[in-house]
Amino acid sequence: MSVLSKTRGVMGDAVRWASGMRRGSWWSELLSPAPRAARFYVHTWLDWVSGRARGSDVPTPRPHPLVLLEATLDELLLATFKIGRPPRHDDAYWRIIEEATVTAEVFEAHGFHLDPMSFWGDPEPFGPPVLRRRRLGARSYEHLSWASGFEPHPGVPGADRWRSYTANATTHAYVLRHDEPAPWLLCLPGTGMGFSRADFRTFPPEWLHDQLGLNVVIPVAPLHGPRRRQALYGLGFPTDDLVDTVHGISQAVWDTRRMLGWIHSQSDTPIGMTGISLGGYLTAAVANLEDDLACVIAGVPPVDFPALFEAHTPKSVRGTPLYDALNSVAGRLFHVVSPLVLDPKPGRDRRFIYAGTADRLINPHRQALRLWNHWEQPRINWYAGSHLGFMWSRPVREFIGDALIDTGLVVDTHLEAA
Repeated sequence: MSVLSKTRGVMGDAVRWASGMRRGSWWSELLSPAPRAARFYVHTWLDWVSGRARGSDVPTPRPHPLVLLEATLDELLLATFKIGRPPRHDDAYWRIIEEATVTAEVFEAHGFHLDPMSFWGDPEPFGPPVLRRRRLGARSYEHLSWASGFEPHPGVPGADRWRSYTANATTHAYVLRHDEPAPWLLCLPGTGMGFSRADFRTFPPEWLHDQLGLNVVIPVAPLHGPRRRQALYGLGFPTDDLVDTVHGISQAVWDTRRMLGWIHSQSDTPIGMTGISLGGYLTAAVANLEDDLACVIAGVPPVDFPALFEAHTPKSVRGTPLYDALNSVAGRLFHVVSPLVLDPKPGRDRRFIYAGTADRLINPHRQALRLWNHWEQPRINWYAGSHLGFMWSRPVREFIGDALIDTGLVVDTHLEAA
């Protein structure tokens, strides 16, 4: 704790850091996406012309107006996240650092940093869920809900606060299944999703369910969709509240593994798993714990939250004592839940990754590339687009289809990209 007492003496730096994180001009954030995307496009064009990026494991996207448009959309989404960040009093950042420090010490005292597998445990399948029939336009689907049963580790700060998020104690999932036995695809959405309209747009049922014949399950992540806190402002998870983010990852993995247990109780057909963005992180984390998955497909995945937080922290506050203290403890804290500290259970031929070479939210060099190397360089699709660009990328659609065929989830080889 000595580092905290020393750091408290530089409150001026703390105030400047907090101000940079939460008091930035609303208009400045709103107007910044276009210039940032334009700078990225210019650098891309220069790299392409000069050939500086040749030989890199991450291809340089060919300069094209669509790349600029997609990069701008990414920057707009990032600005929206920043504008929606909940305002914090300066003391809240000290609370975040103190809780993260104590939590890291508890994890290390239990030996989780040496044996991360022991952190996760083995959740039991849940009983019969509450099932409701819902409709979205002409589409009928099932809305499942059940008690999560997740509990933070004893002695970890913030446990009572996490339990106070009462809506989060109930897990939800949107399900499309066939009358006859069929393979299952578990789809993990990204940050800010959790609503059927958004989730079905990302994981289109007319392709996955109707055309490919898969049973589709889309669980809702902690503090998303109907699990959001009633007074929630901005994103509930992940956020700069480090301990809450670790609780969110832990509960999401717990809930996903229980969902897999429920699917196994329904049939003995193969199960695949895919996820995008935050869901890509969770897909990689669950793949370290479950060995009976037919395939795992991680889309635009982050794998290092401390590096992600650093990338989106204003340069003006990096290097301040408060930022250094936060950054230092973040590395210790997230080590336990990192997808990169355990070996994946499914074989290399069952692992797949796709990532955008023009991704402005999640740096592909620092995130997806690291997962690719950790996964022993399995098949990967580097599409020439942004973080959101996978939604309309034909190569990504074909890559996913091929992965489902090659791993036996889809037998019909007649796939048409939507």
